[in-house]
Amino acid sequence: MGSDTFWVAVAFVIFFILVARAGAFSGMAAKLDARGARIRNELEEARRLKEEAQKLVAEYRRRQREAEEEAEAIITTAKAEAERLAAEAKQKLEDLIQRRTQMAEQKIAQAEAQAMADVKAAAADAAVKASEFLLAAQLTGNTADRVLDAAVAEVKSKLN
Repeated sequence: MGSDTFWVAVAFVIFFILVARAGAFSGMAAKLDARGARIRNELEEARRLKEEAQKLVAEYRRRQREAEEEAEAIITTAKAEAERLAAEAKQKLEDLIQRRTQMAEQKIAQAEAQAMADVKAAAADAAVKASEFLLAAQLTGNTADRVLDAAVAEVKSKLN
C-alpha cells in the first residue's frame, strides 16, 4: 500500500483521536493553565519582593547619608568646641601669668621699699650715733643736750 511515512502519519492521527476522546488534552491543558498561573503568581511575588528590596536599599542609603552628615556635623562641632576650649585655656594661662608677674613685681617693690626703709633706718641710727659721739666729745652740759636733741630730730625728719 504505501510508504512507511504514510502509515506513520495514519498511526499518529489515530493516536491523537484516541487521546482526544479520552480527555487527556483537557487534563493537560488544565495542568498547564494551573502551572502558568502558579508561575505568573511567583513572578508577581518576585517583582513585589524586588520593589521592596529596592525601597529598602534606597532607605538604607538615605539613612547612611544622614548618619554621615550627622557625624560630620558632630566632628565640626567638636573641633569648634576644642578650639574654643584651647583659646579659653590659653587666655586663662596668660591671665594667670600676668597676675603672678604683677604679684611678683609687687613683692619685689615691697621688698625694695622695706630694704630702703631698713637702710634709711640704719643710716639714721648710724648718723644719730655718730652725731651723739661727736657732740658728746665736743659739747658738754645743757648746751650739748639741747643741740643733740635738735640734731637727732632734724636727722630723723629728713630720713623719713
